[in-house]
Amino acid sequence: MASLPEGLAELKQRLRATWMAGDFGEIAKLNSHGAEDFIDRLHLQPGTKVLDVACGTGNQCIPAARAGAEVIGLDIATNLLEQARKRAAAEKLKIEFIEGDAEKLPYEAARFDVVVSMFGAMFAPRPEVVASELIRVCRPGGMIAMGNWTPTGFVGRMFKITASYVPPPPGLPSPLLWGDEKVVTERLGGKTRLKMRRQELLFDYPFAPSEVVALFRKYFGPTQMTFARLDEAGQKALAAALTAHWTKNNEGDPKHTVVKAEYLEVHATVV
Repeated sequence: MASLPEGLAELKQRLRATWMAGDFGEIAKLNSHGAEDFIDRLHLQPGTKVLDVACGTGNQCIPAARAGAEVIGLDIATNLLEQARKRAAAEKLKIEFIEGDAEKLPYEAARFDVVVSMFGAMFAPRPEVVASELIRVCRPGGMIAMGNWTPTGFVGRMFKITASYVPPPPGLPSPLLWGDEKVVTERLGGKTRLKMRRQELLFDYPFAPSEVVALFRKYFGPTQMTFARLDEAGQKALAAALTAHWTKNNEGDPKHTVVKAEYLEVHATVV
């Protein structure tokens, strides 16, 4: 693959800062229903050893622990982990949350029965390393379950709008490639049996599309950082483009934004 820009360590510091910016918890709590559906489809049994890679504020960890699984959540963003711990404590759920990197999981081979990552590991800069690590820590017969935004879905197209204003660093593969069945087969198919299905996450916000854009600009780290790199005219243009995208896809009304966002659900059984 192409060489990573500015050195790997510096790149990872920038990615960590991006995800720690804003307050992703404000976004995550509005999407928690989709994470619950994602976990429900795994039919977890009590005692199942689960690792959630790039767990954020615990959207997948919480329902997995409710099902009786033994859950560990890992993320690079310490502020998100702190929110996750508070959420687990509020429900009296025993979940271990640790700071860690999807490209260097701190666990021995075959440690887990199920390894999950929903809209998380897809953003790590070296997908081939991520794929290898997910497979390594999952036992033979165990499952890797991913939820990845598709290139042609609502979020994928939104990312492309943003990238047209602030291009990503050169040499980085697009995270959206994890939402392409052919690419996933290339990355995971050799050592797993794959089942893939396109699903939809429902964004349902009780306010206008322009307010949704403002919400993401305030709380979603990547959006906040993108706006920060633009001058005033650029910020206005990007806000208008994003508002138009939400408005065009809105199935609600002018004061109630309802959008269906496609993602690829990957169930990979390790062989």
